[in-house]
Amino acid sequence: MALILGIDTSNYTTSCALYNTEDKSIIQKKKLLPVKSGECGIRQSDAVFHHTKQLPALLESLFEDVNVKVEAVSVSDTPRRCVGSYMPCFTVGEGMARGISAALGAELFRNSHQEGHIAAALYSANKLDLIGKRFLAFQVSGGTTEGIIVDYDYCDILSCQIVAKTLDLNAGQLIDRTGVMLGLDFPCGKELEKLALQYKEPIKVKPSVKGTFCSLSGFQNKLQDIYKKSNDKYMTSAYALAYVQASIAKMTEEVFALYGEMPVVFAGGVMSNSIIRKSLENKFDAYFAQPEFSCDNAAGCALLGGIKFTGNV
Repeated sequence: MALILGIDTSNYTTSCALYNTEDKSIIQKKKLLPVKSGECGIRQSDAVFHHTKQLPALLESLFEDVNVKVEAVSVSDTPRRCVGSYMPCFTVGEGMARGISAALGAELFRNSHQEGHIAAALYSANKLDLIGKRFLAFQVSGGTTEGIIVDYDYCDILSCQIVAKTLDLNAGQLIDRTGVMLGLDFPCGKELEKLALQYKEPIKVKPSVKGTFCSLSGFQNKLQDIYKKSNDKYMTSAYALAYVQASIAKMTEEVFALYGEMPVVFAGGVMSNSIIRKSLENKFDAYFAQPEFSCDNAAGCALLGGIKFTGNV
């Protein structure tokens, strides 16, 4: 048995996880970065500060009842595995991982945040058998709205090619901006979903999708008009989620038209929304990350580290 430590310091969540290579179990600890009421995001300098403060306490909690030596450390050091992909917040996790690796004499593995998201989704959807095959993964959050064709890569395990994306706002940004407009606290996804579930009238929206690329910013103005004219939080929330769902569904169809049908896995915080998930499940043969593995987390990093350490999925 080997324990693999995963660390991820993304733009909105500090997280760490342990993957057990024998029973393939994962335990994780994570904490959202604090965002001031009424604001829709956080500056990178503030994110770095809060990660530096939160990560040691989360690691202490993670190892509270663990007496087995960590054999490897696996960390996300970049948003994507491509030239120029960089965010300062990931340097906190990378620095901590390097220090722990050196202190323990443990192997150090680096992954992208994108790869970690996909791995966590496969794990929680019980679809690790897709590793080694071609599939489509959608990562939909406040920081990303992308469709990715995933193939197997000998060194990095997952080879990712972006084939669909937003041209402006990310889906999570549209949801959060709508929620802040309605007076909700950031991040707004869960509260917006509660409001939307109470709206029972039929909704029709036409997504702005050209090829495999979508545009979401124009509908933000539409949502402002809907709320200004109706003063109806329930209807406004429902329209916001319906537009995101319709956009993702149309992009998926366009990808299939270009590249052929293949298994599709949905991950990212937005994909934990029950309304969006139910609609996409009815439309496609799709797999979804469980909510605790769908939002930003270190579980995917720990899993990828385990695969690289053992050479087995």
